[in-house]
Amino acid sequence: MSELGNRVAELLPSVRADLEDLIRIQSVWADEARRPEVIRCADTVASLLSGAGFPDVSVVSAGGAPAVIARYPAPAGAPTVLLYAHHDVQPEGDPSQWDSAPFVPTEVDGRLYGRGSSDDKAGIACHLAAMRAFDGKPPVGLTVFVEGEEESGSPTLGALLAEHREALAADVIVIADSGNWSTEIPALTVSLRGLVDCEVEVATLAKGLHSGIWGGVVPDALSALVRLLASLHDDDGNVAVAGLFEPPAPEQALDIPAEQIRAEAGLLEGVGEIGAGPASARLWFKPAITVIGIDTTPVASASNTLIPRARAKISMRVAPGGDAGAHLDALRAHLESHAPWGARVTVTDGELGQPYAIDATGPVYDAIRAATGAAWGVAPVDMGMGGSIPFIAEFAAAFPSATIVVTGPEDPASAAHSVNESQDLAVLAKAATAETLFLAALGDIA
Repeated sequence: MSELGNRVAELLPSVRADLEDLIRIQSVWADEARRPEVIRCADTVASLLSGAGFPDVSVVSAGGAPAVIARYPAPAGAPTVLLYAHHDVQPEGDPSQWDSAPFVPTEVDGRLYGRGSSDDKAGIACHLAAMRAFDGKPPVGLTVFVEGEEESGSPTLGALLAEHREALAADVIVIADSGNWSTEIPALTVSLRGLVDCEVEVATLAKGLHSGIWGGVVPDALSALVRLLASLHDDDGNVAVAGLFEPPAPEQALDIPAEQIRAEAGLLEGVGEIGAGPASARLWFKPAITVIGIDTTPVASASNTLIPRARAKISMRVAPGGDAGAHLDALRAHLESHAPWGARVTVTDGELGQPYAIDATGPVYDAIRAATGAAWGVAPVDMGMGGSIPFIAEFAAAFPSATIVVTGPEDPASAAHSVNESQDLAVLAKAATAETLFLAALGDIA
């Protein structure tokens, strides 16, 4: 291993200790009761970055969650690199579903369990390791930007980028919030789907009616809503909304074996996949629609009554190359035109995040591929991301001349957003080493 690689290896125990401290902070911005914990987490991150050697560290806000900006000035002639991560985490859900306490870091078989262990406090750990490996004097300018509300859709990110544009400007932007093909094969994320959502309410009656007296003559809203939602897919599970963008998948796109999908997704016995085409194409290059919530009478409170109104929340993933706003328009048009029995449909727009496709060529990508290959012992593959990171498009719009690299420490078993989230510690070491070698290579390019 190179001298820098050895240095990262020496630092990993301290980096892991810092990661564990961050996991213990319940930085759930979506939970108003725990917003003081998000503030405490931002202060902790700021202290860690200051201790790593950044001379200029500040906690900032644009009316939302606190973010941290740490800056090290570029040596003469060297580029500036912006390293991104986020310190907020998803709610833990039902703690009884976890094998260990969600906010108590716990190692089992080489994996560190805990909410935020991978998404994305491990990204912060990678940035700390890199700065420490250079003894606080990297060969390039470094700006670390650690956001505090990514898991809530980054609502104030645009304002932060505008307010701190000069401080955040960079030649290269590294987004450490993605994953790898496996624990043995690294990956660079080169395409991401966008995201839109909406709420749809169906109304059929002015008031609830006795189902025995009126059933079979007038429609109830829940049955109408179920039929409307069913129209979003064909019988094979393909999205059936007209006007959605679907690019051709790359000819040599990686694919995911059916047995891997079944195991990692937890498909129940007898339940099959939906949609047509290779799984990787369905996940990375096609739109997807999911019903993520329904408001109606709970079963425990049900009576023999025709329900007058029912509501659902719908989430759509937008294929790279498509426009999220246009896709939301198409979804709304479908819902309004497919209402059964003349039911009244009201659609309320929700969040919108653009997809992004990256041109993964040029000297910066040559450097990250070489650095990743050296750290992992195998060349990285290019992969798409079925999930959405809408802020990448915001960074691209704010800094159009910057090269954006999307990488990260996750792997398919990390279970980000789910119970038993974990970080493979060997992958964390390789991800931190790859980032450090990459920064060194950018210094050599300069």
